[in-house]
Amino acid sequence: MDTDENHGAAPRGEFAGRVALVTGAAQGIGEAVVRALSAQGATVAATDRDALGLKRTVARLAEETGADPAAGPVVPYTLDVTEPGDVTETVTRITRELGPVDVLVNVAGVLRTGPAVETTDRDWGDVFAVNTTGVFHVSRAVVAGMAARGSGSVVTVASNAAGIPRAGMSVYAASKAAAVAFTKCLGLEVAARGVRCNAVCPGSTDTPMQRSLWDGEDVPGSVLDGDLATHRTGIPLRRIARPEDIAEAVVFLASDRARHITMQDLYVDGGATLR
Repeated sequence: MDTDENHGAAPRGEFAGRVALVTGAAQGIGEAVVRALSAQGATVAATDRDALGLKRTVARLAEETGADPAAGPVVPYTLDVTEPGDVTETVTRITRELGPVDVLVNVAGVLRTGPAVETTDRDWGDVFAVNTTGVFHVSRAVVAGMAARGSGSVVTVASNAAGIPRAGMSVYAASKAAAVAFTKCLGLEVAARGVRCNAVCPGSTDTPMQRSLWDGEDVPGSVLDGDLATHRTGIPLRRIARPEDIAEAVVFLASDRARHITMQDLYVDGGATLR
């Protein structure tokens, strides 16, 4: 019988026997997703182009769980999602060493802010190379195998900026909107072959990327209250998200509990976009 403590909780080990690939795993939301999936029994290929940060993350997770970092369940792979050759080679290596990828979570992302008319070609290219083209590269390399096997789940972590204009964030918002559109189109093409593709769109989340926008250590009042000058709503729940909040949404969509959900974008932003 369910108790108040476990009612509605995800069953332990629901990803046992499955291999998950997570990009942008060295910190923030990516690290939280790795932690959540491995806690549910998945063998996780944790990837990031920050090799040192990735090594620290894997060591930290191993220390928390008492696992041997050399034996998994989290295995680090240095990966630059902007390089198609690197993606193909790394996915091949992961498949050979860990097994076919059952779950792909696209988290890797970068942020550039500033007025649209002052955006440089380099800023535009750098942001799209990771946030959009990177999602394309990794999804292309992984989903073909999922479709051939008749099962799999892809979750792309985008942003609530993909669905609402944000002053000073045109490049980031455009790149995330494109990533969501790509993920949904991919999901339509592979649905009949048992592969589901969804997006999670976080709002303000306490990550190094978010903190790079702050002047100090505390959450700026404009984030919670909104800012009329920039046409930004506040957060009705009166808090910014923790990375774990986003990871829980990712894990749900990746799991069999969401087996009839595909081509959706789930906003996890405390109501900030009033959706």
